[in-house]
Amino acid sequence: MTLTREAPTAAGSRLSRLRLVLVLAALTMVGPFTIDAIFPAFDVMTRDLQVDEVTMQQTLSVYLLAFAVASLFHGSMSDALGRRRVIVTGCLLYAVASALCALAPSMPLLLGARAAQGLVAGAGMIVGRTVVRDLFDGARAQRFMSHISMIFAVAPALAPIVGGWILGWGSWRTIFWVLSAYGVVLVTITLTSLPETHPAGVRVPFRPRPLIASFVSAAGDGGVLRLSAAIALNFGALFLYVASAPAIVVDHLGLGERDFGVLFVPLVVTMMLGSFLTGRLAGRVRQGAFVLAGMVVALAGGVFAVVYQAVVDVPGLVWTVLPVATASFGVSLVFPILTIALLDSRPRERGAVSSFQSFLSTCVNALVAGAVSPLVSGSLTTLAVVAGCMTLTALALWWWHRTRTLARSGAARDDVVDVHGPAVEPTDQL
Repeated sequence: MTLTREAPTAAGSRLSRLRLVLVLAALTMVGPFTIDAIFPAFDVMTRDLQVDEVTMQQTLSVYLLAFAVASLFHGSMSDALGRRRVIVTGCLLYAVASALCALAPSMPLLLGARAAQGLVAGAGMIVGRTVVRDLFDGARAQRFMSHISMIFAVAPALAPIVGGWILGWGSWRTIFWVLSAYGVVLVTITLTSLPETHPAGVRVPFRPRPLIASFVSAAGDGGVLRLSAAIALNFGALFLYVASAPAIVVDHLGLGERDFGVLFVPLVVTMMLGSFLTGRLAGRVRQGAFVLAGMVVALAGGVFAVVYQAVVDVPGLVWTVLPVATASFGVSLVFPILTIALLDSRPRERGAVSSFQSFLSTCVNALVAGAVSPLVSGSLTTLAVVAGCMTLTALALWWWHRTRTLARSGAARDDVVDVHGPAVEPTDQL
């Protein structure tokens, strides 16, 4: 199956838009499921593998660090080899790595298997984003990305709930067997339902030296760096709550391993709502208004959390979850817009730019999971303050980028997304 940019309407005849959204969303869900599904099993795994809680937290950071390193290559490899080939190979290896996690007899071997998971888990997510830009421009790309985000938003809530259910009738190892089966399912639906959107005629050879040069060039591009950092920190604020979920649910709220839904279901609902609004209002509302609104909402939730924790002795469930819900709502408003803006900043190197952004974002998440969360999750107030500082920094970076871009163009309009679509040459693929 081949789908070229020269004939974008072929998507309607070969694959319905809904079907394409579902396939890409399923590929994107690999990350949340790999991270969140094992949260309910942390206590059991800690006892079974005879390690402490800080060591168990490293199952997240090791996975994320490996994910970050590999993410530098997924996009560029898809530029050279095609989208489907990279996705299928990555999903197949993910199934193998998940099986190794299930079989690991000790913590060192489990960490090694988690690193292997991280090396291949990003192929579907990163390359999937480039498929969207292969097919759509401007407001259509933003709208399509928001539709994927709406379905993807189910994953962070569903994963720990499913993990708790599996733990009820199986063991923590069963969770990894289910992840392995999910990898096989992804291979199947990719082969049967996802067209190739990057034809051989426009592919760029995969050579290490030019690849490194493109990453260095991207890192040295102020616009790419500012937008990538803004995306990383904006999502990192939400991920701080996600990584701290065992402490929030079990330690602060006093709930059990099957109760993670009280935190993650509101997260999903607000993320879906934000994604719906972003898609529905694409092309009607100035993009800068979306970004500003999303970050201000997240900041407001953090401010409420600090004030609330200062005046109560025992945290209530609803008011403890509220900052997480506002953070997820803010992220869902901001993420599709900034992602499209970043990809459009260097049209000829969108695969490399996507990989660079994923690398930076995942490094931030690894730092959050392995170091920041263990340090701050003991206090809900400190948790909210640190998350708010990350959002505030993201807002400052975006405003800096917006100001410089407008000053350079001399146009009094938003720079984030041109709703009529970016000017690209026919050979530009993403």
